[in-house]
Amino acid sequence: MDQLKNYSKKELLEFYRQMRLIREFELRAINERRNGLIPGFIHSCVGQEATAVGMCAALEPDDVIASTHRGHGHLIAKGGKPKFMMAELAARSDGYCGGKGGSLHMTDFELGILGANGIVAGGIPMAVGAALAFQMRNEPRVAVAFFGDGAVNEGAFHEAANLAGLWKLPIIFMCENNLYGEGTPQSKQAPVTDLSLRAEGYGFPGVIVDGNDVLAVYRAAGEAVNRARAGGGPTFIEGKTYRQRGHYEGDPMVYRSKAEMAEWKSRDPIFTFRDQLLAANIAAPADIDAVNAAIQTELDEAVQFAAASPPPAPESALAGVYFDTHEGRVF
Repeated sequence: MDQLKNYSKKELLEFYRQMRLIREFELRAINERRNGLIPGFIHSCVGQEATAVGMCAALEPDDVIASTHRGHGHLIAKGGKPKFMMAELAARSDGYCGGKGGSLHMTDFELGILGANGIVAGGIPMAVGAALAFQMRNEPRVAVAFFGDGAVNEGAFHEAANLAGLWKLPIIFMCENNLYGEGTPQSKQAPVTDLSLRAEGYGFPGVIVDGNDVLAVYRAAGEAVNRARAGGGPTFIEGKTYRQRGHYEGDPMVYRSKAEMAEWKSRDPIFTFRDQLLAANIAAPADIDAVNAAIQTELDEAVQFAAASPPPAPESALAGVYFDTHEGRVF
């Protein structure tokens, strides 16, 4: 409770609003997939909202992030608009990528979103490349690579972390450790429980934080961002969290127990934070209700926007695709 005293009511309600917006966006997207508006798979981040919001709140607008296949929360926390996201999920032309990228490749360079990524660990080298560019240009900017526990066992992570540590690049490795790589528990993936230990081998600090505590994530992120911006190099932040739904919508989740799920749901990042605000008399029930109502209105409008948007025109199929005039090939 004491940590709340360091923030204004406006700041705390904004933390709550962003987490709740991410949660409700995911639930609405799941529902619209059932209704037929959204084709394809959805990998929701329900339960992991605090890592996205806490990390991105520590960034400046011109800092960049690289996301994952479970990236809707990262995009919203970095400033993504639900209506353009919903349109992209619905494969409509008014979406962020013209309806041709979908959930796994949603991108907005103007917001510093280098893209979601369907490849496990695929965004990590991208973020390191951006950090190298910032360093070479002498720009006081920072890159963040979001990834899950499974990505820490991929070669792309280790190669990227090695160069980032060697060159002291301005990057934060933000690991959302939700304990499972698809249906495989972390204990069957890695010989260590704390994945942040791996940072030491690459010459930069690794820290562990409660990934369900948005303010704890924000504090750790702030320290890492300041360090990176001052030339101190990378930090590995391991947020211990939990995804409350399956790896994808439709996942039977036979690999984890009801007791485990109930225990983690009792530590829900949004409802725990809401209860803290109410108990400390920082926010009244009416304040919470007003935020929730505004979110529902925004999402209603997002769904209407997506439904009214036309699908991509056939002649736009090659728009945004690199064409080599010399070789006569499309890439």
